[in-house]
Amino acid sequence: MHTRRSSRSLRTGGTLLAAALLASACSVGASTSAATSPTANADVALGALPRSTPAALSPYYGQKARWHSCGVPGFECATLKAPLDYDKPAGGDVRLAVSRKKATGPGKRLGSLFVNPGGPGGSAVGYVQAYAGIGYPAEVRARYDMVAVDPRGVARSEPVECLDGRDMDTYTRTDSTPDDARETTELVDAYKKFAEACGAHSARMLRHVSTVETARDMDIVRAALGDAKLNYVGASYGTFLGATYAGLFPGRSGRLVLDGAMDPSLPARRLNLDQTAGFETAFQSFAKDCVQQPDCPLGAKGTPSAEAGRKLKAFFRKLDAHPIPTGDADGRTLGEALATTGVIAAMYDESSWAQLREALNSAMKKKDGAGLLVLADSYYERDGDGRYSNLMSANAAVNCLDLPPAYDSPEEVEKAVPAFKKASPVFGEGLAWASLSCAYWPVGPTGEPHRIEARGAAPIVVVGTTRDPATPYRWARALAAQLSSARLLTYESDGHTAYGRGNACIDSAIDAYLLRGTPPVDGKRCS
Repeated sequence: MHTRRSSRSLRTGGTLLAAALLASACSVGASTSAATSPTANADVALGALPRSTPAALSPYYGQKARWHSCGVPGFECATLKAPLDYDKPAGGDVRLAVSRKKATGPGKRLGSLFVNPGGPGGSAVGYVQAYAGIGYPAEVRARYDMVAVDPRGVARSEPVECLDGRDMDTYTRTDSTPDDARETTELVDAYKKFAEACGAHSARMLRHVSTVETARDMDIVRAALGDAKLNYVGASYGTFLGATYAGLFPGRSGRLVLDGAMDPSLPARRLNLDQTAGFETAFQSFAKDCVQQPDCPLGAKGTPSAEAGRKLKAFFRKLDAHPIPTGDADGRTLGEALATTGVIAAMYDESSWAQLREALNSAMKKKDGAGLLVLADSYYERDGDGRYSNLMSANAAVNCLDLPPAYDSPEEVEKAVPAFKKASPVFGEGLAWASLSCAYWPVGPTGEPHRIEARGAAPIVVVGTTRDPATPYRWARALAAQLSSARLLTYESDGHTAYGRGNACIDSAIDAYLLRGTPPVDGKRCS
């Protein structure tokens, strides 16, 4: 059953294809309740909040972070509070986990640089501690305090919880390409069970994990850290979060980099279909490379990508009928669902292609599914003891709140399947059915598609990769066209996101903006 991001390391972000939607958008109004307006649509722009802080929020904005050791060398941590419901600030708090690594010098300190790896549901604290705080360019880390906030409902910030590990194992193996009425019912039942578990275990949080609320939380943390403006690098879904912040607080937006951009004006159906096409594009790039290698199981040199795709799809069909062993300690076998997830996981970064070739060789020629299972487990953030992070739970919770469901019934999905298959012969059918899960969510959506203009914001750098599987390049162009101060930076390459992937042209352009405030020329292209 289909999810979201990938096996790649925490270096980059990921938009989750989700057992919910694949991508999300936020409220069209300043308050969370404004999103319920029946007239909300993509012709409406996200409205900025008042410049002055409401009296009811003053206690939150007056907080000071009390730092303590995280147990991670060089980092310190703190907990700050935000209102559970911004429309009713007296109704209780949400505790937000914050981590930072102070600027190392030399050079004048430029303030805090907030980072978010995407998701929704990715841990920003984990990301800053495992990658950004130690792996960003030394010049950037010298001048900025590297800061991360786990979004509400995520990881250390009052995480949304749904299924336990054993039930998640069952959920991730559910057949997402049903062949008959019985299998369709099983898939729908799996979505319902997941949703009901989320409602049972996380009822307090489920109505209050929207992207608008998370963006407002970031502003509280900004104030607590003493920064006049928010400087930020967000990847994938993190671009939507950053753009939302700019839309709500254009006057407080500093140097914002939105890498692997999303388009908030699209409804869930279009987002899912666009991303499906994006994964097909990525697969074609992989297939072209694969058939050049002597160990490619999808065809010899010169085999067309379409033929390689048909061979892979035929393999998936075999697994649907006859799963293969993996040697897993918990007895899991590799069926179509986990195999598809494993392949999609490797589409995010071309550095994973060799690993995928090896895994496919073992599965297709030796009936050993261990390699593909490793990729799928990494994608789902499942550890060796059978425990899952809350990524999948938070991903569904945010996505299902941020946008109305793509489809409301199996009958609607069946009608849409041909369009998804056309977008991706390899992945389309499964991704069409993955679009159904929010139909059964226990709380209604608060968001609608809308534009984000952020009039009055400082220059915002929007980055798009031309063959990005998870956030198609057209989304970056669309977001750049909406944001009044955007500068579009294009990376002509494969893989998800661009910054920090070794391209000197991209990295130097972003570094110059972060360090000197000099944005790239709009339309700059790197390859």
